[in-house]
Parts: sequence; C-alpha cells; structure tokens
Amino acid sequence: MTSDLSKVDLLCEKNNKAHKTSKISTERLIVRRGQTFLLTLHSSSAQTLKPESLELTVQTGPKPSEGLGTKCVFGVASESLAKKSWDAKVQETSATSVTLAITSPADASIGEYTLSVKTNPNMTVGHSAGAFVLLFNPWCAEDWVFLANEEERQEYVMNEHGLIYKGTCGYISEMAWDFGQFESDILDICLKILDLNPKCKKNAAKDFSARCNPIYVSRVVSAMINSNDDKGVLLGKWGTNYIGGVSPSHWNGSVDILRNWKKYYNHPVKYGQCWVFGGVMCTVLRCLGIPCRVVTNYESAHDTQGNLLIDEYYADYGVRPKDNNDSVWNYHVWVEGWMRRPDLPGEPLYDGWQVLDPTPQELSDGVHCCGPAPVKAVREGHTDLKYDLPFVFAEVNADRVTWLLMADGSQKRILLDTKSVGQNISTKSVGSNKRQNITENYKHPEGTEKERETFKEAVRRSDKLREPEPAPAAPPPEISVKIEEQSKPINGKDIDLVIRLQSPTPRDVVLHVNAQVMLYNGVLESDICSEEKEVQVLPDTELTVPFQIPFSQYGSHIQGNNSIKVTAVANDKESTEEVSLAEKDIVLENPPFSITVIGNPVQYKDLQAEITFQNPLSVALTDCSITVSGSGLLSESVVARLESLGSGLQVRFLVPFTPYKAGTKQMVADFDCKQFRDIKTSCNVDIKHYSRA
Repeated sequence: MTSDLSKVDLLCEKNNKAHKTSKISTERLIVRRGQTFLLTLHSSSAQTLKPESLELTVQTGPKPSEGLGTKCVFGVASESLAKKSWDAKVQETSATSVTLAITSPADASIGEYTLSVKTNPNMTVGHSAGAFVLLFNPWCAEDWVFLANEEERQEYVMNEHGLIYKGTCGYISEMAWDFGQFESDILDICLKILDLNPKCKKNAAKDFSARCNPIYVSRVVSAMINSNDDKGVLLGKWGTNYIGGVSPSHWNGSVDILRNWKKYYNHPVKYGQCWVFGGVMCTVLRCLGIPCRVVTNYESAHDTQGNLLIDEYYADYGVRPKDNNDSVWNYHVWVEGWMRRPDLPGEPLYDGWQVLDPTPQELSDGVHCCGPAPVKAVREGHTDLKYDLPFVFAEVNADRVTWLLMADGSQKRILLDTKSVGQNISTKSVGSNKRQNITENYKHPEGTEKERETFKEAVRRSDKLREPEPAPAAPPPEISVKIEEQSKPINGKDIDLVIRLQSPTPRDVVLHVNAQVMLYNGVLESDICSEEKEVQVLPDTELTVPFQIPFSQYGSHIQGNNSIKVTAVANDKESTEEVSLAEKDIVLENPPFSITVIGNPVQYKDLQAEITFQNPLSVALTDCSITVSGSGLLSESVVARLESLGSGLQVRFLVPFTPYKAGTKQMVADFDCKQFRDIKTSCNVDIKHYSRA
C-alpha cells in the first residue's frame, strides 16, 4: 500500500533553536534527549491524516533493537513496549497536515537516528522521514548530565572558546583556546570518533546501546582523543623534535586538529601534549552535550608505581643525573565532565564533576584512558572506586621524597615533602576570564590533620597502596639557601639571579649552582650552565652570590613550554653531612605580541584584524610565521610567512575576515620563528547580529 504522505517537515530551524543547537546548523535536525521537538506530516491527497493510525519508528546504529534501546516503534499518544519508549502527541492539525510533538527518553542513546512513518497499519514499509541527531541534554532534569545553573550551562556547554592555564605554580600563565564545538562539520567528526572506538568495532550493537550513558561515552572519548590503542585523534610526543608534524605549542584550538584527523582518513594528528589533549576532549564533550571544563593542576605528580610516593634524585653538586619513571610535572591538564554516578555506592555522593584525562599516561583496564573519577572521591581518598582513583589521587596529593646521590655512590634521603604536590588547581571562571582556584574541591588544606587522615584513607582503601615510611628525624640544615630573581625574567634577555646564604655559625661552603632546561613534564632537556664557588658564610650575615644565565646559552633550548630549573647545593667543607638544597623553576615572559580588530563588528560585514610583533633581539629573527584562527570569524586558519625580521623591526599583518556567527567570539594568533617558539595573543570580539532592516 502506498503512503498518504507527500512530505515530512522536520522544522529544523524552530526545533534547533529550542534545543540550543542552532549554532551548529538550522538546516539539519539536531535535538536533545528528554525534550520535545515538532514535526509536520503533510498529506499527499485531500484526505485528512488520522493521528490514531500513525506509527513512527526511530532507530540508531547497526542492527537496531527494541531490546537494546536502539529502536522504538510508537504511535500517537500510545504506550510502547520498547525498552526506551518515545512519545508522540498531536500538537496541531489542519485539512492536509498533522504536527506532532515527539519526546525522546532522557536516557536514549545519543547519535544519528533515522525516522520513518506509517500512515496506516497495513503498510509494510514506512515513509522515510529523514534523519536527525540526538544529543545529551544538560537542560533536562532527568538526564544524567543535568546542570541546574543556566550561567554554568552557558559556560560549560555553549561557550566556544576559553582559557587553558600553563606555566608553573609561581608563574601561572594563560593561553586562549578555540574549542569551536559548533562549527558545522565538528558534530559529524565527533560521532565518527565514537564509531571508530574499539568497543564499537568489537560489538557495534552493544556500543550504540551503551551510548545512552555519559559515563561510558566520556570514557570512550578519553581513550579516543589519544591514539595509543586505536584510530584516535592525536599522537602524543614530548621532546624538542617535531619533524613530520606540528609542535604541540603551535595549536590555537581544536578545530584544525579534528579537521586534519578527518582529512587524513582518521590517522592521528601529530602532535599533542596534555593541554592539547584536554582542549580537544573539551570540544568533543561539549559538542555531544556533556558539560565540561579544562582544569590545570600545578606540581602534578605522575606516580608510575602506585604507592603515592614520588622519588626525586639530585647529585651532591646540584644536577638531576638520574632518570626516574616517577615525575612531578610543572603542570598537567585534564578535563572535568559533569554527570551523575549511579554506578557507585551512596549516590548522589559522587555526582558532579568527574576527572577525565585523555593524555596517554597509564593503562586503565588495558586502555590508555583515565576516568571518570569523581572529584568528591579524590578529596576524601576513596581510592577503591571507579575509575582510576589511585592515579588521580596521586596527581594531586602524592608525597615527594628527595634524595642526594653522593660521590661515593650512596644515597642520602634529605626530605619528605607532604605538601607541594597539587597546587593552584585552576580553571576558567563562569562568565569571565578570571582564573578560579578549585584546589579545595580536590583536597583538604595542606598541613591540616584532615588532609593526612585522607591520605591514610586512600592507602587503606586500596590493597595496592602502602603508607610511606616516615621521614627520618633530622635537624634542619644550619645553612640556609635561597634563590631569588633580580627582575622579571624575559625571553630574549639574560636572567640575573642571586643566591642568598645564611648560617648561625661561621662556615666554609662549597656552593654548586646549576641551570637546566626542563620539559614541562619534569624531564631534563639539557644542561645550560653551572658554577662552583667556595665562599665563607659569617654568622648573622647574609651572603649574596650573583648568578647569570645568558640568553646565548639558554635561547636555543627554550621551546614553548620549557622552563629553567635552577638548583643551588651548599656543602659544608668540614662536614659532609651538612648539605643544603634550594631550587627554583623559572618561566620566561615572552615579548609583547598584539592583535586588535578594526571596523564595526557586525555579522556578515567585512572586518580586519591587525597583528603586530617587534623583534626585541640584537639579531634577525628567521623562519617567521603568524597563524590566526577563530571559530565564527574565520572559516579556516590564516597563515602568513616571513623569511626574516631584522633587529628592532616590527611586523604588521592585516587579516581581512567576515564573521559568519554572532555573539562573543575569540581570535587567536600565534607567532613562531627559530628564536622564539609559539608566542600567543588573543582578543575577544562581540559580533552583533545581522539585521536586514
């Protein structure tokens, strides 16, 4: 029997606006689960469609099944026997059309669906009504990702740009990141990421059914952002040689990375490091409808042995000679996703923010992924819960043990530090560009009895952990050593420091001072300079020893995220037991780099961005490039190249562009050359809506 339908209007523009997806498209139906959307059925004849005779079928994935919740057959105002029942009600009727209000379950699987309609029960095949995409719904109270506060939903779901914090605990810096989750092609790329995950390859029907669960989906995304086990998005690399790819510090946002992954047939994009992995994961989760934010943990421990201890080694002359699997990163970036955790005991105790870390570090159930780990469980030391709680707890609350390797081959344990790991845990504030310190979400205040009780609780709850032995009782060293800067260290200039020594009694001291360039993950990149002096420290008198690190020695080693670690070791010539150690991490401030927008910022009107950079060095900069990007402003990144920029000269680069989306947008620029790697700048632009009047 033929269909009585001539057309099904999915009312994309109206529905997408109501479902907060019109930023993605108004020509394709994209809706959120648990929320009603409309469609209009038009009759192919003068005969009126009978709502009570209509039968609708929605289905997703291969081998859709009512038992698995990936298929539902339902009528108008009727009950369905499907596991996850959809609902249809008559919204409006006319002589030749019926408008239905369709509501999906709040726990329906997300992804692309097909819709078909039968106008009477005698039809063997329904009329194809088209396809639509169903997303998670933070606006729906029954959805596990429900977020009650509208300002937070605007920040953690709808905001297409943000800030990622880098540097060190004492030198917190920020970089703009273009998430771009609503660019027109990003949704399909995100769905492709889900389709290529190994669990889907193994059992697609089961995987599509499990996509109802944000816990499952977020864990899959965590594994698929890196490429260690699958056809994931990014290949990680830590070092200084990025031949064959792009230095991680060069990326301005997620869009180019995701597009490159698609363009090159899902081969991993080279290269990523933690903030790149985190930025891309945030894009994917926001696109799919899971509220999330990028988080930076300073002094972040990487505990490979699972004992909540980080061993650090120094030679008695101050350098770090020993490779060690454990490390403390200057900073580490991960993502927090917002969701309920009914899979854990005591719900809703662990609902809310969950740590999700896509950077490939340790295996979790045989896969390079991490989380979701409830932040509330981290704070209380509940390391026996899912997922990866011992590893995340160590990142923010491990203890550090410092050893000196003596010239005779012996090791001397000089310090057990219970406080320094996990500092200034930071994320962008809601509705502003201010930094929010969320350390208290992860741990009780350092130095308190409650914090130590939590540490012991973490040990008790995991049979893999053992409480570390207490540090040997030892009097504090009588020689006091401090390292101070003379002025703010600027990349391109010599760094002037002073070492301050004090002692209550006269001391003849051998002072070793060393400067080493360190990768941000705590790995030594190169030794750059050192100095040894014999000095006399008099009682009640501060001795100052100057120490300079010339640009000529450090300049070629500094990449976008490297820092300089300066260590000073003071050895008493009369007593080999009297050893004092001080260290300081130095992050250099880059030369000024600016971007401004010229013109009246109106949607679809031509504008210009002016970008300027001046060479501060006494030599020419070579192999220079400027890369500019911004979702809603530029459809693709713009790159300008310059062979050289003479000493003291300024480059001025004008980028014409036509904004295609209204609202607050962000333009990000990167300046790169052989002498300075990936200096960033950004500006926000409020684009007014285009008006035809």
